[in-house]
Amino acid sequence: MLPAPCKLPSAPVGLSLWAHSAKLDSVYRVHRHDRDPVYRVHDPGVYQTPCNLFYCIYSVLSSQTPEKQWENDTRLVTEFVLVGFSNLPDLRTTLFTLFFLTYLVTLSGNITIITIIHVDRTLHTPMYCFLAALSLSETCYTLVTIPNMLAHLLMESQAISIAGCRAQMFFFLGLGCSHCFLLTLMGYDRYVAICYPLRYLVIMRPTVCFCLGALVFCSGFSVAVIETTMIFSSAFCGRDRVEHFFCDIAPVLKLSCSESADKALVIFFLSILVVLVSFLLILLSYAFIVAAILKIPSAAGRRKAFSTCAAHLTVVIVHFGCASIIYLRPRSGGNPDEDRLVAVFYTVVTPLLNPVVYTLRNREVRVALRRTLARSCRFLNKH
Repeated sequence: MLPAPCKLPSAPVGLSLWAHSAKLDSVYRVHRHDRDPVYRVHDPGVYQTPCNLFYCIYSVLSSQTPEKQWENDTRLVTEFVLVGFSNLPDLRTTLFTLFFLTYLVTLSGNITIITIIHVDRTLHTPMYCFLAALSLSETCYTLVTIPNMLAHLLMESQAISIAGCRAQMFFFLGLGCSHCFLLTLMGYDRYVAICYPLRYLVIMRPTVCFCLGALVFCSGFSVAVIETTMIFSSAFCGRDRVEHFFCDIAPVLKLSCSESADKALVIFFLSILVVLVSFLLILLSYAFIVAAILKIPSAAGRRKAFSTCAAHLTVVIVHFGCASIIYLRPRSGGNPDEDRLVAVFYTVVTPLLNPVVYTLRNREVRVALRRTLARSCRFLNKH
Protein backbone atom coordinates (compact mmCIF):
# COMPACT_ATOMS: atom_id res chain seq x y z
CA MET A 1 0.00 0.00 0.00
CA LEU A 2 1.46 3.36 -1.09
CA PRO A 3 1.82 6.22 1.40
CA ALA A 4 -0.52 9.18 1.10
CA PRO A 5 0.94 11.45 -1.61
CA CYS A 6 0.57 14.70 0.34
CA LYS A 7 1.79 13.64 3.78
CA LEU A 8 4.54 16.01 4.98
CA PRO A 9 7.68 14.28 6.16
CA SER A 10 8.87 15.07 9.66
CA ALA A 11 12.50 14.22 9.11
CA PRO A 12 15.24 16.60 10.23
CA VAL A 13 16.41 19.36 7.90
CA GLY A 14 19.81 17.88 7.09
CA LEU A 15 18.37 14.47 6.26
CA SER A 16 15.77 15.95 3.89
CA LEU A 17 18.46 17.92 2.08
CA TRP A 18 20.64 14.85 1.83
CA ALA A 19 17.79 12.81 0.39
CA HIS A 20 17.06 15.47 -2.21
CA SER A 21 20.70 15.79 -3.29
CA ALA A 22 20.89 12.02 -3.72
CA LYS A 23 17.72 12.13 -5.85
CA LEU A 24 15.86 10.00 -3.34
CA ASP A 25 12.42 11.45 -3.20
CA SER A 26 10.90 10.51 0.15
CA VAL A 27 11.87 10.34 3.76
CA TYR A 28 9.67 8.49 6.22
CA ARG A 29 9.65 8.26 9.96
CA VAL A 30 9.41 4.80 11.52
CA HIS A 31 9.03 4.21 15.24
CA ARG A 32 10.72 1.33 16.96
CA HIS A 33 9.41 -0.32 20.09
CA ASP A 34 11.54 1.99 22.26
CA ARG A 35 9.88 5.02 20.60
CA ASP A 36 13.14 6.38 19.20
CA PRO A 37 12.60 7.76 15.69
CA VAL A 38 14.44 6.05 12.86
CA TYR A 39 14.60 7.74 9.45
CA ARG A 40 14.62 5.62 6.32
CA VAL A 41 15.19 6.91 2.82
CA HIS A 42 13.10 5.25 0.12
CA ASP A 43 14.27 4.86 -3.45
CA PRO A 44 12.10 6.50 -6.13
CA GLY A 45 12.18 3.27 -8.13
CA VAL A 46 10.05 1.66 -5.45
CA TYR A 47 7.59 4.50 -4.70
CA GLN A 48 6.69 7.23 -7.12
CA THR A 49 5.22 10.09 -5.13
CA PRO A 50 4.63 13.09 -7.40
CA CYS A 51 5.11 15.93 -4.90
CA ASN A 52 7.92 14.65 -2.69
CA LEU A 53 10.37 17.25 -4.05
CA PHE A 54 8.02 19.97 -2.86
CA TYR A 55 7.73 18.21 0.49
CA CYS A 56 11.48 18.36 0.94
CA ILE A 57 11.61 22.06 0.07
CA TYR A 58 8.67 22.76 2.36
CA SER A 59 10.30 20.80 5.17
CA VAL A 60 13.52 22.83 4.86
CA LEU A 61 11.83 26.24 4.66
CA SER A 62 9.22 25.70 7.35
CA SER A 63 11.26 23.74 9.86
CA GLN A 64 11.30 25.19 13.35
CA THR A 65 14.59 25.63 15.12
CA PRO A 66 14.61 23.20 18.03
CA GLU A 67 16.69 23.55 21.13
CA LYS A 68 19.43 21.55 19.49
CA GLN A 69 19.60 21.13 15.73
CA TRP A 70 21.18 18.30 13.82
CA GLU A 71 22.77 18.71 10.45
CA ASN A 72 24.88 16.02 8.81
CA ASP A 73 24.99 14.20 12.16
CA THR A 74 26.52 17.30 13.83
CA ARG A 75 24.92 18.83 16.90
CA LEU A 76 24.50 22.59 16.66
CA VAL A 77 24.88 24.18 20.08
CA THR A 78 22.32 26.77 21.23
CA GLU A 79 23.64 27.19 24.78
CA PHE A 80 26.91 26.67 26.60
CA VAL A 81 27.74 25.03 29.89
CA LEU A 82 30.32 26.95 31.91
CA VAL A 83 32.55 24.37 33.58
CA GLY A 84 33.78 26.89 36.16
CA PHE A 85 34.71 25.21 39.42
CA SER A 86 32.57 22.10 38.95
CA ASN A 87 35.70 19.97 39.42
CA LEU A 88 35.93 21.31 43.01
CA PRO A 89 32.51 20.40 44.46
CA ASP A 90 33.74 20.33 48.06
CA LEU A 91 35.14 23.87 47.83
CA ARG A 92 32.15 25.58 46.21
CA THR A 93 30.81 27.04 49.47
CA THR A 94 34.27 28.21 50.52
CA LEU A 95 34.96 29.76 47.12
CA PHE A 96 31.55 31.46 47.13
CA THR A 97 32.20 33.02 50.55
CA LEU A 98 35.72 34.14 49.61
CA PHE A 99 34.74 35.63 46.23
CA PHE A 100 31.60 37.25 47.65
CA LEU A 101 33.49 39.02 50.44
CA THR A 102 36.21 40.14 48.01
CA TYR A 103 33.55 41.44 45.66
CA LEU A 104 31.88 43.45 48.45
CA VAL A 105 35.21 45.01 49.43
CA THR A 106 35.97 45.84 45.79
CA LEU A 107 32.58 47.46 45.23
CA SER A 108 32.80 49.40 48.50
CA GLY A 109 36.32 50.63 47.75
CA ASN A 110 35.56 51.77 44.20
CA ILE A 111 32.29 53.47 45.21
CA THR A 112 34.15 55.22 48.05
CA ILE A 113 36.80 56.55 45.65
CA ILE A 114 34.17 57.81 43.19
CA THR A 115 32.21 59.48 46.00
CA ILE A 116 35.24 61.17 47.58
CA ILE A 117 36.47 62.54 44.26
CA HIS A 118 32.97 63.82 43.48
CA VAL A 119 32.44 65.43 46.91
CA ASP A 120 35.90 66.88 47.66
CA ARG A 121 36.65 69.84 45.39
CA THR A 122 40.40 69.62 46.01
CA LEU A 123 40.41 66.38 44.01
CA HIS A 124 38.76 67.92 40.95
CA THR A 125 41.93 67.59 38.89
CA PRO A 126 42.60 65.56 35.72
CA MET A 127 44.54 62.89 37.63
CA TYR A 128 41.68 62.16 40.01
CA CYS A 129 39.02 62.45 37.32
CA PHE A 130 40.82 59.66 35.47
CA LEU A 131 41.04 57.73 38.76
CA ALA A 132 37.26 58.06 39.19
CA ALA A 133 36.79 56.80 35.62
CA LEU A 134 39.11 53.87 36.40
CA SER A 135 37.10 52.99 39.52
CA LEU A 136 33.84 53.18 37.54
CA SER A 137 35.35 50.95 34.84
CA GLU A 138 36.51 48.45 37.48
CA THR A 139 33.04 48.38 39.04
CA CYS A 140 31.36 47.61 35.71
CA TYR A 141 34.14 45.12 34.86
CA THR A 142 33.43 43.08 37.99
CA LEU A 143 29.67 43.25 37.42
CA VAL A 144 30.11 41.45 34.08
CA THR A 145 31.72 38.29 35.48
CA ILE A 146 31.60 37.94 39.27
CA PRO A 147 27.80 37.88 39.96
CA ASN A 148 27.33 35.19 37.30
CA MET A 149 30.23 33.20 38.74
CA LEU A 150 28.77 33.46 42.27
CA ALA A 151 25.36 32.31 41.00
CA HIS A 152 26.90 29.28 39.30
CA LEU A 153 28.73 28.36 42.51
CA LEU A 154 25.38 28.15 44.29
CA MET A 155 23.16 26.64 41.58
CA GLU A 156 23.33 23.25 39.92
CA SER A 157 22.66 24.67 36.46
CA GLN A 158 25.67 26.32 34.84
CA ALA A 159 24.14 26.93 31.42
CA ILE A 160 24.34 30.25 29.58
CA SER A 161 22.66 31.05 26.28
CA ILE A 162 24.72 32.00 23.24
CA ALA A 163 23.19 35.50 23.32
CA GLY A 164 24.11 35.84 27.00
CA CYS A 165 27.62 34.55 26.31
CA ARG A 166 28.01 37.04 23.45
CA ALA A 167 26.88 39.95 25.64
CA GLN A 168 29.17 38.92 28.50
CA MET A 169 32.18 38.64 26.20
CA PHE A 170 31.42 41.99 24.53
CA PHE A 171 31.26 43.94 27.79
CA PHE A 172 34.20 42.05 29.31
CA LEU A 173 36.45 42.77 26.32
CA GLY A 174 35.19 46.33 25.93
CA LEU A 175 35.84 47.23 29.55
CA GLY A 176 39.15 45.32 29.58
CA CYS A 177 40.47 47.13 26.49
CA SER A 178 39.19 50.46 27.85
CA HIS A 179 41.05 49.71 31.06
CA CYS A 180 44.32 49.29 29.15
CA PHE A 181 43.78 52.54 27.24
CA LEU A 182 42.76 54.38 30.42
CA LEU A 183 45.94 53.30 32.22
CA THR A 184 47.89 54.57 29.18
CA LEU A 185 46.06 57.90 29.41
CA MET A 186 46.86 58.13 33.13
CA GLY A 187 50.52 57.54 32.32
CA TYR A 188 50.39 60.40 29.80
CA ASP A 189 48.74 62.58 32.46
CA ARG A 190 51.63 61.92 34.87
CA TYR A 191 54.12 62.67 32.09
CA VAL A 192 52.55 66.08 31.41
CA ALA A 193 52.26 66.88 35.16
CA ILE A 194 55.93 66.14 35.89
CA CYS A 195 57.62 67.19 32.64
CA TYR A 196 55.46 70.29 31.96
CA PRO A 197 54.14 71.36 35.40
CA LEU A 198 53.53 75.02 34.43
CA ARG A 199 51.49 74.10 31.36
CA TYR A 200 49.72 71.12 32.94
CA LEU A 201 46.33 72.78 33.54
CA VAL A 202 46.38 74.28 30.04
CA ILE A 203 47.25 71.00 28.28
CA MET A 204 44.92 68.86 30.41
CA ARG A 205 41.97 71.25 30.52
CA PRO A 206 38.49 69.77 31.16
CA THR A 207 37.38 69.61 27.50
CA VAL A 208 40.58 67.79 26.53
CA CYS A 209 40.19 65.35 29.42
CA PHE A 210 36.58 64.63 28.46
CA CYS A 211 37.48 64.02 24.81
CA LEU A 212 40.40 61.77 25.74
CA GLY A 213 38.19 59.78 28.14
CA ALA A 214 35.49 59.37 25.49
CA LEU A 215 38.12 58.26 22.96
CA VAL A 216 39.42 55.66 25.44
CA PHE A 217 36.04 53.98 25.89
CA CYS A 218 35.05 54.25 22.21
CA SER A 219 38.34 52.61 21.19
CA GLY A 220 37.97 49.84 23.78
CA PHE A 221 34.45 48.90 22.74
CA SER A 222 35.35 49.15 19.04
CA VAL A 223 37.95 46.42 19.57
CA ALA A 224 35.35 44.41 21.50
CA VAL A 225 32.87 44.68 18.62
CA ILE A 226 35.45 43.35 16.13
CA GLU A 227 36.56 40.42 18.28
CA THR A 228 33.06 39.42 19.44
CA THR A 229 31.70 39.56 15.88
CA MET A 230 34.53 37.38 14.60
CA ILE A 231 34.06 34.76 17.33
CA PHE A 232 30.26 34.51 16.99
CA SER A 233 30.11 34.84 13.19
CA SER A 234 29.89 31.05 12.77
CA ALA A 235 27.83 28.37 14.48
CA PHE A 236 29.02 26.23 17.37
CA CYS A 237 28.75 22.47 17.11
CA GLY A 238 29.80 19.33 18.91
CA ARG A 239 30.87 20.18 22.43
CA ASP A 240 29.05 22.77 24.50
CA ARG A 241 31.33 22.86 27.56
CA VAL A 242 33.26 26.10 28.02
CA GLU A 243 36.36 25.35 30.08
CA HIS A 244 36.07 28.56 32.11
CA PHE A 245 33.81 30.34 34.60
CA PHE A 246 32.87 33.03 32.07
CA CYS A 247 32.82 33.42 28.29
CA ASP A 248 36.42 34.24 27.44
CA ILE A 249 37.94 34.28 23.95
CA ALA A 250 39.97 31.08 23.75
CA PRO A 251 37.55 28.60 25.42
CA VAL A 252 34.61 29.77 23.28
CA LEU A 253 36.62 29.89 20.05
CA LYS A 254 37.51 26.20 20.50
CA LEU A 255 33.83 25.27 20.11
CA SER A 256 33.38 26.92 16.70
CA CYS A 257 32.27 24.68 13.81
CA SER A 258 34.48 26.46 11.27
CA GLU A 259 38.27 26.57 11.17
CA SER A 260 39.31 29.02 13.89
CA ALA A 261 43.03 29.38 13.10
CA ASP A 262 42.59 32.57 11.06
CA LYS A 263 40.27 34.09 13.65
CA ALA A 264 42.70 33.22 16.44
CA LEU A 265 45.54 34.88 14.52
CA VAL A 266 43.59 38.11 13.95
CA ILE A 267 42.48 38.22 17.60
CA PHE A 268 46.08 37.59 18.67
CA PHE A 269 47.31 40.60 16.68
CA LEU A 270 44.49 42.74 18.09
CA SER A 271 45.56 41.67 21.58
CA ILE A 272 49.13 42.67 20.79
CA LEU A 273 47.86 46.04 19.56
CA VAL A 274 45.87 46.65 22.73
CA VAL A 275 48.07 45.15 25.44
CA LEU A 276 51.61 45.48 24.13
CA VAL A 277 51.29 48.90 22.44
CA SER A 278 49.52 50.35 25.50
CA PHE A 279 52.21 49.01 27.80
CA LEU A 280 55.02 50.33 25.58
CA LEU A 281 53.41 53.79 25.55
CA ILE A 282 53.26 53.71 29.35
CA LEU A 283 56.93 52.70 29.49
CA LEU A 284 57.78 55.57 27.14
CA SER A 285 55.91 58.01 29.39
CA TYR A 286 57.79 56.74 32.44
CA ALA A 287 61.12 56.95 30.63
CA PHE A 288 60.54 60.71 30.18
CA ILE A 289 59.23 60.96 33.76
CA VAL A 290 62.34 59.31 35.24
CA ALA A 291 64.59 61.55 33.14
CA ALA A 292 62.73 64.63 34.40
CA ILE A 293 62.74 63.49 38.05
CA LEU A 294 66.49 62.87 38.03
CA LYS A 295 66.98 66.54 37.11
CA ILE A 296 65.21 67.71 40.29
CA PRO A 297 67.96 68.93 42.67
CA SER A 298 66.33 68.12 46.05
CA ALA A 299 65.80 64.60 47.33
CA ALA A 300 62.43 65.58 48.81
CA GLY A 301 61.26 66.83 45.41
CA ARG A 302 62.31 63.62 43.71
CA ARG A 303 60.60 61.54 46.39
CA LYS A 304 57.35 63.50 46.04
CA ALA A 305 57.40 63.15 42.24
CA PHE A 306 57.97 59.40 42.46
CA SER A 307 55.18 58.99 45.04
CA THR A 308 52.62 60.42 42.62
CA CYS A 309 53.47 57.63 40.14
CA ALA A 310 53.89 54.67 42.52
CA ALA A 311 50.20 53.73 42.76
CA HIS A 312 49.64 53.95 39.01
CA LEU A 313 52.78 51.95 38.26
CA THR A 314 51.72 49.17 40.67
CA VAL A 315 48.30 48.80 39.01
CA VAL A 316 49.92 48.87 35.54
CA ILE A 317 52.36 46.04 36.35
CA VAL A 318 49.67 43.76 37.81
CA HIS A 319 47.05 44.46 35.12
CA PHE A 320 49.32 44.13 32.09
CA GLY A 321 51.17 41.16 33.60
CA CYS A 322 47.96 39.12 33.89
CA ALA A 323 46.68 40.28 30.48
CA SER A 324 49.95 39.25 28.83
CA ILE A 325 49.86 35.75 30.33
CA ILE A 326 46.34 35.08 29.02
CA TYR A 327 46.02 36.98 25.73
CA LEU A 328 49.49 37.30 24.22
CA ARG A 329 49.44 33.73 22.94
CA PRO A 330 48.36 32.67 19.42
CA ARG A 331 46.40 29.77 20.92
CA SER A 332 45.43 28.77 24.42
CA GLY A 333 47.98 26.04 24.76
CA GLY A 334 48.00 26.22 28.54
CA ASN A 335 46.22 24.11 31.05
CA PRO A 336 42.55 25.19 31.50
CA ASP A 337 42.95 24.97 35.29
CA GLU A 338 45.96 27.30 35.16
CA ASP A 339 44.08 29.70 32.88
CA ARG A 340 41.17 29.76 35.32
CA LEU A 341 43.55 30.50 38.20
CA VAL A 342 45.06 33.47 36.36
CA ALA A 343 41.56 34.60 35.33
CA VAL A 344 40.47 34.57 38.99
CA PHE A 345 43.41 36.81 39.76
CA TYR A 346 42.63 39.45 37.13
CA THR A 347 38.83 39.34 37.53
CA VAL A 348 38.65 39.16 41.35
CA VAL A 349 41.98 40.20 42.89
CA THR A 350 43.15 42.93 40.49
CA PRO A 351 39.94 45.02 40.79
CA LEU A 352 40.43 44.87 44.58
CA LEU A 353 43.99 46.13 44.16
CA ASN A 354 42.90 49.41 42.56
CA PRO A 355 41.00 50.93 45.54
CA VAL A 356 43.46 49.48 48.07
CA VAL A 357 46.53 50.92 46.34
CA TYR A 358 45.00 54.30 45.58
CA THR A 359 43.59 54.80 49.09
CA LEU A 360 46.48 53.44 51.15
CA ARG A 361 49.37 54.83 49.12
CA ASN A 362 47.88 58.16 48.03
CA ARG A 363 48.15 60.83 50.70
CA GLU A 364 45.69 63.26 49.09
CA VAL A 365 42.97 60.59 48.87
CA ARG A 366 43.51 59.63 52.53
CA VAL A 367 43.30 63.27 53.64
CA ALA A 368 40.16 63.82 51.54
CA LEU A 369 38.62 60.64 53.01
CA ARG A 370 39.25 61.80 56.59
CA ARG A 371 37.91 65.25 55.76
CA THR A 372 34.75 63.80 54.21
CA LEU A 373 34.18 61.48 57.18
CA ALA A 374 34.65 64.34 59.65
CA ARG A 375 32.20 66.48 57.70
CA SER A 376 29.67 63.65 57.66
CA CYS A 377 30.02 63.11 61.43
CA ARG A 378 29.45 66.81 62.13
CA PHE A 379 26.36 66.76 59.92
CA LEU A 380 24.97 63.71 61.73
CA ASN A 381 25.63 65.23 65.15
CA LYS A 382 23.72 68.39 64.22
CA HIS A 383 20.70 66.35 63.18
